[in-house]
Amino acid sequence: MAASKAPPYHTLPASEARKMYKESRRFTQPAMPPDVDRVEDRQIAGADTPIAIRHYRPAGSLPDDMLPALVYFHGGGFTIGDLDTHDILCRSLCNEAQCAVVSVDYRMGPEHRFPAAVNDCVAATRWVFEQAAALRVDAHRIAVGGDSAGANLATVTSLVLRDSGGPALRFQLLFYPCTDLSQFTTPSHRTGRWSSADS
Repeated sequence: MAASKAPPYHTLPASEARKMYKESRRFTQPAMPPDVDRVEDRQIAGADTPIAIRHYRPAGSLPDDMLPALVYFHGGGFTIGDLDTHDILCRSLCNEAQCAVVSVDYRMGPEHRFPAAVNDCVAATRWVFEQAAALRVDAHRIAVGGDSAGANLATVTSLVLRDSGGPALRFQLLFYPCTDLSQFTTPSHRTGRWSSADS
């Protein structure tokens, strides 16, 4: 990033930051995405507005296999990222875990303020439970996950479902989650280095 002399994302208007983030994928991702058995883009009903999702089935799976599922929320500071920026990651998770993945294109700021993203993530997770039979996923083996801001949304979704009586999630997959934004005093936040003292 430093060698590219690209401006930091936070200094750009959201629309330009999103474009730059999408274009930068070619530097870090393979040219050919991993093959999966099936990918389907669709719109589902949300609490306030339709939500775009992408449903993956792993390579080698059969149409009638009842698979575990991961509902995935992309990272990007609650402002950038989408189904395409995290496509290769979702394909890789799908194949390596041999699970279905439902990637969620939740609403982002600054256009959509809190709790729009939370509402979308909770609604999409509930939809996966409700549509489990049609999606050929096991409703007893549904997880949520995400990276960075998406990991925060996975954590919040888990808490909302827990506190509202379910449905019960099986697992959380959290990549570098932001889970405590109140103090910014942990050693990893101050130094940029993680240690066991942060856990």
